[in-house]
Amino acid sequence: METKIRMVNRTCTDEGQINKFLRGAQTVFLGLVDNNMPYVIPLNFVFANGNFYIHGANEGRKINILNTNANACLTISEIYGTIADPIPANTDTAYMSVIANGKIEIVTDLNEATVAMQEMLDKYVPNYYKVPLSKAHVDKYLSSLGSKTVVLKLKPITMTAKEHKGEEQMKFYPGRSVSQDLTR
Repeated sequence: METKIRMVNRTCTDEGQINKFLRGAQTVFLGLVDNNMPYVIPLNFVFANGNFYIHGANEGRKINILNTNANACLTISEIYGTIADPIPANTDTAYMSVIANGKIEIVTDLNEATVAMQEMLDKYVPNYYKVPLSKAHVDKYLSSLGSKTVVLKLKPITMTAKEHKGEEQMKFYPGRSVSQDLTR
């Protein structure tokens, strides 16, 4: 599957920048297909060793879908502000986004699952815990609803990144008006 970005001037190919963005972004949207209908859910995630890792209950709609169709799309997007312009059609958004397609698989290797869960803790609550996550905790953990936690991995088949930095001096702020920008 080949994925092309229509606005090629917004394509980001700098792997360092993409990795930095993925380390800092907070939410991934997982897109699945359930009986020909899209199903998209927001999740925490980490990107490590070229793979996306997410986690959740080992039962429910997401798992039911994945048991019949493991194809997935992950979308990560962060908005950095609105770019004002006296011409309404030129008003824009400063952003970065990554879209990855691939197949989701359940991580069955306890070492890999523990590393992925530790990476999530390091990302979302850095330096909070004084000792590393144990394999026994990952292996035996149950959610508040009594479900076992499962770690899922998507190794991208395709991945694109797009960004628009916008001009910093044109970023909208409350109180800014078009009359300020007409004199530019």
